[in-house]
Amino acid sequence: MTVLDVDTPYGPARAHLHPVADPVGALILGHGASGGVTARDLVTATEAARSERFSVVLVEQPYRVAGRRSPAPARQLDAAWTAVVEHLAGGELSGLPLVAGGRSAGARVACRTAAETGAAGVLCLAFPVHPPGRSAAAEQKTRLPELDAVEVPALVVQGTSDPFGMPPPGPNRTVVTLPGNHSLTGDLEGLAAAVRDWLPGVVPVSAARHRG
Repeated sequence: MTVLDVDTPYGPARAHLHPVADPVGALILGHGASGGVTARDLVTATEAARSERFSVVLVEQPYRVAGRRSPAPARQLDAAWTAVVEHLAGGELSGLPLVAGGRSAGARVACRTAAETGAAGVLCLAFPVHPPGRSAAAEQKTRLPELDAVEVPALVVQGTSDPFGMPPPGPNRTVVTLPGNHSLTGDLEGLAAAVRDWLPGVVPVSAARHRG
């Protein structure tokens, strides 16, 4: 693993690079609002993607690098994420098809910036459809439009008892449900299988080998 600090408009972000030999693509993942890149679902997704010959980068947002737990505003998260993806696409991941993603808040960032970063697909771990709870007020504050706006293939892996809600499948969206809650640790083998099954269809080896 290589750790790389990347300048962004809101301070340095930190990229944890997990490369593979002869990669067919790259997966870039962001963390949750108050968590870090060592979350068990992110680690599981990393190993699953690497087994399919995807180099993986786990990105720490500038507020986390600075030692803060409270997340920055969405526009700052998006701008920092975009800066990191553009840096990696022009350097360490140059020429590779890129799949963006993350867990919870990190998944929201990947969805909101998918078009701008040129993502070939989006991987959402525990997408927070609405604030915790099943009240009508909570469900009215839906983040589903962020997910619906993604025009490339998307995979959502969601716990069946996630208090942040359950997104529906969509035209370009596959939803895999697993036992457990928002932490997605109830069935890590199932999570790994979902990632392994989905990634090759987003970036086929034949297409990756003809990248420019």
